[in-house]
Amino acid sequence: MDTSESHGVAKVDRDADSRRSLFLEGFHDGIPIALGYFVVSFTLGIAAKTAGLTPFQGFVASFFNNASAGEYAAFTLIAAKASYFELALMTLVANARYMLMSCVVSQKFAPGTPLYHRLLVGFDITDEIFGITIARPGRLAPFYNYGAMSVALPGWACGTALGVLAGELLSLRIVSALSVALFGMFLWVIIPAAHKDRIVAALVGASFLLSFAAEHLPLLADLSSGTRTIVLTVAIAAAGAYFFPVKEAADDKKAEASSETSATKKAKTPAANETERD
Repeated sequence: MDTSESHGVAKVDRDADSRRSLFLEGFHDGIPIALGYFVVSFTLGIAAKTAGLTPFQGFVASFFNNASAGEYAAFTLIAAKASYFELALMTLVANARYMLMSCVVSQKFAPGTPLYHRLLVGFDITDEIFGITIARPGRLAPFYNYGAMSVALPGWACGTALGVLAGELLSLRIVSALSVALFGMFLWVIIPAAHKDRIVAALVGASFLLSFAAEHLPLLADLSSGTRTIVLTVAIAAAGAYFFPVKEAADDKKAEASSETSATKKAKTPAANETERD
């Protein structure tokens, strides 16, 4: 083997070691995420059982839709015997934010990263995986995400399947009691956000009132529960975004301007002191 071939083999070995190291890092960081997913998805499996899904169907549903809000909405529509179109549209609306997260993560990849890596990573972008991914400094490598996904995704899917299985084995009263736990999880999601922001609190309250009113209004009452949920979700979210836009860009510009001003003052201070001494 000549020198050029030996260098080529060494480079392949280094690349393989790097990919393995990144995968193990992601696997390590994904373990606590998987444990949390297992607990939440177990309760979600109770909802899947109520909708009439088998443990295998619950596993497949969670494997291809790793999102609590979107999946719960899907199970609710399945229980209401909604159409496939309503099911697809509601899942798209509930999971729309993950498309934005995928775009952000994709921009942090190296320019030469193949498209299939970007698509595979975007397949399992969740709030938690997005958080640990975006927190890594420098350019991202897809093998870190693969490591996190390899433990988090099975944890979510297996938890749902076991939840469905538990729903089949337990009595109806216990299943009904466990179903309430999922509503508690969603309250845990919205209450801290509503406590911090009055606008969010107002929108949450409005959603409760409008959801109740939609069941009795002439036009909306004739629609299926799934369609009403879609209409209210889009309408309330659009109204909140239009009337109460998040002013992150303006705040960032103010912070940058303030930092530049303070830096300028600090730079001018020594010169001013020297002038005074002279």
